[in-house]
Amino acid sequence: MARLNLLEETRYEKLPVTVYSNQQTASIAVAERIAQLIKSKGAKGEKTVLGLATGVTPIAVYAELVRKHKEEGLSFKNVITFNLDEYYPMQPTAAQSYVTFMNENLFSQIDIDKANVHIPDGTLSTTEAVAAFCLDYEQKITKLGGLDLQILGIGRTGHIGFNEPGSAPNSGTRLVTLDDLTRSDASRDFGGKQNVPTKAITMGIGTIFKAREIILMAWSLKKAQIIKKAVEGEISGEVPATYLQLSDHVEFVLDEPAASYLTRFDTPWLVKDCIWENTLKKKAVLWLAETVNKPILKLTEEDYNNHGMAQLAVEQGPVYNINIDIFNQLQHTITGWPGGKPNADDSQRPERAQPAQKRAIIFSPHPDDDVISMGGTFIRLVDQGHDVHVAYQTSGNTAVWDDDVLRFVEFAIDFSQSIGEDNSKLKSIYEDMRAFIPTKKPNQVDTKEIRDVKGFIRKTEAISGARYAGLQDDHIHFMALPFYETGKIKKNTAGEEDIRLTIELLQKVKPQQVFAAGDFADPNGTHLVCFNIIIAALRRLKATEDWVKDCWVWMYRGAWQEFNIYEIEMAVPLSPQEVIRKRNAIFKHQSQKDRPVFPGDDAREFWVRAEDRTKETAHYYDKLGMAEYEAMEAFVRYHY
Repeated sequence: MARLNLLEETRYEKLPVTVYSNQQTASIAVAERIAQLIKSKGAKGEKTVLGLATGVTPIAVYAELVRKHKEEGLSFKNVITFNLDEYYPMQPTAAQSYVTFMNENLFSQIDIDKANVHIPDGTLSTTEAVAAFCLDYEQKITKLGGLDLQILGIGRTGHIGFNEPGSAPNSGTRLVTLDDLTRSDASRDFGGKQNVPTKAITMGIGTIFKAREIILMAWSLKKAQIIKKAVEGEISGEVPATYLQLSDHVEFVLDEPAASYLTRFDTPWLVKDCIWENTLKKKAVLWLAETVNKPILKLTEEDYNNHGMAQLAVEQGPVYNINIDIFNQLQHTITGWPGGKPNADDSQRPERAQPAQKRAIIFSPHPDDDVISMGGTFIRLVDQGHDVHVAYQTSGNTAVWDDDVLRFVEFAIDFSQSIGEDNSKLKSIYEDMRAFIPTKKPNQVDTKEIRDVKGFIRKTEAISGARYAGLQDDHIHFMALPFYETGKIKKNTAGEEDIRLTIELLQKVKPQQVFAAGDFADPNGTHLVCFNIIIAALRRLKATEDWVKDCWVWMYRGAWQEFNIYEIEMAVPLSPQEVIRKRNAIFKHQSQKDRPVFPGDDAREFWVRAEDRTKETAHYYDKLGMAEYEAMEAFVRYHY
């Protein structure tokens, strides 16, 4: 019976999928399978032939294999490896090279014979040489009897290896042109999309298919949409990973966020009976309203029955009562008083009425996330008399164009000259900058002086934005958390000093409200690191200081994504005038206007993204039968 139930739940899935609670657990499981394969083949005196992937996805797998080698004696002496791909052209010593990646993350830390390591050669000078290399690559794999195990990641275009949309299912190792989205995703590693190679050498889909076992791994919500297409969609050259549906030897290994769009997790009522706890019920009813394009209160029993929700109608009906319940829950998320409405019944409101004037800290990972994501709420909290502080967790000094640095230093030189100051040292620094910038390599660390100027630019913009929102200077805090201050795009992991600095600020303010960025789609990962630092600090304080028990944490989004409607616990409506005030606050961040250094794959400017998202949220509420507003900023409470 359990087997039948599982088949029913997964009936939309066209290949085997295993879901783990998190990527670390999943990575350890994959590493164990690789280790067992190496041991079993070694016991027979056979070599293990592995197909390996690069990128963020397999890093934890490689780390676990390294641990097994060092602590458990796992040997790689009889292992032969073939990497999936390499950028072209690419020097093996370059920081972005997959040779560098594999050496840093695996090969330099294990006992593999370097003669058994094969990675596509990005240094070949002619197309003829590339073609000959690719043929030889295929022949080497064939002579060894094929790959025993191929591990894969998946790109947001659905590529496996660098087999982009349009790749043939029988393709072999070859030179390919990279999709624009693939290059955008790689831009962070190259210091800008303009520096990303347009081509790559990749194993073909046909080569991958010959492996006796294929494991495709995917982590995080960023991959959820393409995973749904690959697992549940029709086989198509537009999504190359769908060809894996034709294999009898493939398994997708996912963490929960990456699996979250699969039918059994996203809309489980379509494939099984559900336990209708409130969040699932709210999600289902709002999904139904959107599916049939009706306000909540117009949903009928027929709508429920025709869309997999008959069980809910039977167990908790009549359906009109369900509709009213969900309508009221959604209505109660709306408030014009994000700090709580004084002297009001707060039993149906998202925030407490008391104390009437609250101390609040808005934590902003970068110097503009506060006004981009919750600028309207920021301004309203100040207007309504709350004691608002803003804390900029990082300097944001990697996200400023080099020519802005020169422009600001030129201004400083002219100003110092106009007041009769000796600016000879400043001129010398300026000349050094002029000499360095044209020769700078992608992702090369700036000089300290350039980093400082970039930080000063973002600091003055943040001060201007916070002042515009109504804050006094002593309520504006610049934390410069150490994890960020590497001068590189890649940051350090958070440490004790980051938590200590956060604890000190929290102890100083003793807030009743903390607003923190829950926008973890940030491509640089800074938002998640900053959020985890805040929560770690609050949890430590909660164990020793009573005021923390009355401190609520509200997560905001907007710079990169928005909350789903069923998740929203507080929706702050904005009038047309407030939308303009928010826009003006964002405009104070001039270095991020027009074309920011790290725009992600969204071509819109940050202020346009934020405005569009808040208007879409308001429009969604309107469609569901709520009052019509110009825009809405959304928040979800985090219980720590």
